[in-house]
Amino acid sequence: MPRSLRIAGAWAAVLALGLTGCATSDDDGGPGSPKGGTRAAAHAPDRVEPLTTAAKPALPATVTSADGHEVTVKDTRRIVPLTGSLNEIVFTLGLGKNVVARDITATFDQARKLPVVTRAHDVSAESVLSLRPTVVLADTTTGPAEAIDQIRDAGIPLVVLDPARGLDDVGPRIEAVAKALGVEKAGAELTRRTEERIDAVRGTVPASARTKKPRVAFLYLRGSASVYLLGGRESGASSLLEAAGAVDAGKASGLREDFTAITSEALAKAAPDAILVMTKGLESVDGVDGLLKVPGVAETPAGLDRRIVSVDDGVLLNYGPRTDQVLKSLVAQLYGDTE
Repeated sequence: MPRSLRIAGAWAAVLALGLTGCATSDDDGGPGSPKGGTRAAAHAPDRVEPLTTAAKPALPATVTSADGHEVTVKDTRRIVPLTGSLNEIVFTLGLGKNVVARDITATFDQARKLPVVTRAHDVSAESVLSLRPTVVLADTTTGPAEAIDQIRDAGIPLVVLDPARGLDDVGPRIEAVAKALGVEKAGAELTRRTEERIDAVRGTVPASARTKKPRVAFLYLRGSASVYLLGGRESGASSLLEAAGAVDAGKASGLREDFTAITSEALAKAAPDAILVMTKGLESVDGVDGLLKVPGVAETPAGLDRRIVSVDDGVLLNYGPRTDQVLKSLVAQLYGDTE
């Protein structure tokens, strides 16, 4: 994969899977499953949990956008977040009633009926402007650049934020969104709640993981487009896997890029005990049986034991208010009922 497509390109590619819809159904998975079989992962309803205290914006709020622009937000009555993760944060801060549009990857229940104005970061400036937004939130992977410029040129306050790539980014990203919307107190409360919940899940990782950490490979799959990629150091999954007591097999095998094409040789070197996939990606290859037909997968320890961990597309790499749920699902699927 060309260096120019590192990180930002990978995130756009991952989110592009949302064009086929983000899954909310259960899928098979889990190294805790009996050998030769899989166990369905339990999924909570696809909803966000807003703070119980109503957020009251203190405006105007002036912030420095990640692209260098100084932006003053004077009105938050019509908010347009241009990524699914930003939609999630705004709703969880308690400002969901002010959101008037969504990215196609924002599939949680409270946002589902909102009009879609961007598909995998392919923003329609005309659609955004037709909704008369008072503030637009984007991140550095949002594009095309012409659409961003068109929204700004129309005089709409547009705040660009850095995407979150790991657990350490969860709090700063929540607080950055909260500051831009004039609800810093709510941002601090949500950050505290989120970090406490993540820490609580970390505490459930069994002691056995300290002595024998499972090796987990993150695979990005899009069978309809014949895209099969193995995650490396910059895929975005390492932080989650390590918090779950696992080793990122792609990273440990020396893959420095975000994603690289799956080959039998690369999988053999990674030697994963389990494979992590997005739910919709697994569906795109016809489930576990189809995944085992991808060259090299069946020969890995994970393939031999059918140890597949799946997490819903809409939350896996968001690193936001629901990251504790993602981590909890990983731990449950990796270790099952083991102590």
